[in-house]
Amino acid sequence: MPVPAGAGSASRLEAKTPEEQARQAYNSGVNGVEKADEITADASRQTDDKKKQKALDKAKNAYAGALKKFTRATELVPTMHEAWNYIGYTNRKLGNYEEALAAYDRALNLKPGYPEAIEYRGHAYLGLNRLDDAKQAYLTLFSGNRKLAAQLLAAMQAWVGDHRGNPGTVDGPALDAFASWVSERSAIASQTAGLTREGAAAAW
Repeated sequence: MPVPAGAGSASRLEAKTPEEQARQAYNSGVNGVEKADEITADASRQTDDKKKQKALDKAKNAYAGALKKFTRATELVPTMHEAWNYIGYTNRKLGNYEEALAAYDRALNLKPGYPEAIEYRGHAYLGLNRLDDAKQAYLTLFSGNRKLAAQLLAAMQAWVGDHRGNPGTVDGPALDAFASWVSERSAIASQTAGLTREGAAAAW
């Protein structure tokens, strides 16, 4: 008896394991995040307010769509730490900081020391003005992953710049103390990077 058109592909889809379906959802979510990040970067370059807001709205929708994909992945495979990390990332981009922290914590419970989750959680701490926690995240990364530490430090520098003119709920002394700490850590990072380069050159 002939197989109806499309039945074969449907059968293959149903035959996929939960792990395969989760990976497919995860990869789709990553693609969505990459597109959303590109749109966000484009929005930051816009000089027209209407065009900028339109791009930001488009990015928000893309992050929300990606979040659904990552959520689906964790429903299929609850132990997928990468998906939990991206649930945190997309929630953070949508301004849902508490939900983001919960997801990062889940990722780190599944994979202790996961550097990407530590970095992203540091960004969320900045969003919540939890400066001591953000500093600890940076120090943890600095001792084990200088590249991600540098990315978090850049975000800290941007945070200080943004809050200099608009401190919001951050009091002056706390802002000044954090700015001083960021400046000191920037100097230390530059010095140690120079030493590392010199050491590498000497090895040759």
